[in-house]
Amino acid sequence: MPATQTKERLDPALLKLAGILVVGGLAPLLDTTIVNVAIDGLSRQLHSTVTTVQWVSTGYLLAFAMAIPATGWAADRFGAKRVWMWSLALFMLTSAAAGAAWSIGSLIAIRVLQGIAGGFMQPVLQIMLVRSAGPRRLGRILTVVTLAAVVAPILGPVIGGLIVSNASWRWIFYVNVPLCLIALLLARRHLPAQETRTAKRLDVTGIALLSPALAAIVYGFTEVGRHGGFDQVQAVVPLVGGVLLLLLFLVYSLRRRDAVLDVRLFRVRSFSMCAVLLFLAGLSLYGAILLLPLYYQQVRGESALMAGLLLAPQGLGALLTRWAGGLTDRIGAKPIVVAGMLLTLVGTLAYTQVGTDTSRWYLGIALVVRGAGLGAATVAIVTGAYVDLSPDDIPNATTVIRIMQQLGGSFGTAALVVILAHETTGGTLADRAAGFGTTFWWVTGFSVLALIPALLLPSRKAARAGEEAVAGPAGQRAGTK
Repeated sequence: MPATQTKERLDPALLKLAGILVVGGLAPLLDTTIVNVAIDGLSRQLHSTVTTVQWVSTGYLLAFAMAIPATGWAADRFGAKRVWMWSLALFMLTSAAAGAAWSIGSLIAIRVLQGIAGGFMQPVLQIMLVRSAGPRRLGRILTVVTLAAVVAPILGPVIGGLIVSNASWRWIFYVNVPLCLIALLLARRHLPAQETRTAKRLDVTGIALLSPALAAIVYGFTEVGRHGGFDQVQAVVPLVGGVLLLLLFLVYSLRRRDAVLDVRLFRVRSFSMCAVLLFLAGLSLYGAILLLPLYYQQVRGESALMAGLLLAPQGLGALLTRWAGGLTDRIGAKPIVVAGMLLTLVGTLAYTQVGTDTSRWYLGIALVVRGAGLGAATVAIVTGAYVDLSPDDIPNATTVIRIMQQLGGSFGTAALVVILAHETTGGTLADRAAGFGTTFWWVTGFSVLALIPALLLPSRKAARAGEEAVAGPAGQRAGTK
């Protein structure tokens, strides 16, 4: 075999690293969707209202969002492996404690602690992978990791439905324990130590501005979805407050180079366009994950378990485009992102025409196409975000990426809940189906909107001749050309 082809092979040690991290990373990915399916059942079994039980999910999401800004600093200060193992251990312990909760109040409090652990796990996982892979192999290794991110929201409702139908609600949380325990044992034995890169102090002022800003915005969007509109005081006040805090943080960060998050990264065109794309992809991905099971349950009369199973073709589509990471390494992110968003657009268009008896085969094929597009685009977007950054920028960049995904998913879910509520006011099934079709036109619009930053990505190869990332001042990086 030619030497050039041999060099293109992924190092077995890198594949082992990715596999170990994916095992642990699955737990928080599955957790959110499993719990969402079980909210109604939890309210009955814990003898509480759905509004109160909703805080089992909301409290977790708010804590998750508040933890994200500190992850880059923690990985640099204490070492990524150490932070990963501590957060994984905390997630395991809080999962066991949540399963043993004695009241709804104790369960909500434990879920807040669990959200903090989850908020650290996902960004630190990504930091370790990006540092270990380097730019030349990043697309291929992210293919392994993003597979879990694409499939988990589909498997979660299925697992949640099985647990709710056949076991105690406590197993919604206990199911995380063996997964985390296996991941901890593997990480302790096989993960290489990640060096501590800095001794700088935590930017308390920056955290005090950014973490509450994210929590307020996520909470505001949650209240929008709950009350069905942006005109409710419960939604408007936290949204406005969160946006104001975010603006204050942006001004603060521009004046301080040691801020917890350096917004100067947005001067790099490839990174800024990919960050915007991740926000818009969150609208399309998470919003549709909400709509699809609702359509099958409210219009087609399917059970929660069957609705989850009917989402499986989207995961199959993501599997079919696992080659996208390697191709991104060779030709760059732009053509893959544009092609992926176009496929997503085509797959979503089918759902704009849904009725009360639309063929399952037709909708399933559309989901395969949609999943293929989202799978390819997600890998390419994340790969393209890092390609023009220096190694020291990786923690900051990862934090921004997670924030954009979180806000995109929260906004997309809230907006589509409001649109769906407005469009499904009719009493007949046909009226309701038409309302879903109209709402899917909005999802299509989000996909069209995502094509704008995709077309603005730099048209050049993302891969590099060596393993090291491009270093130098932001203004000299290729992404600014």
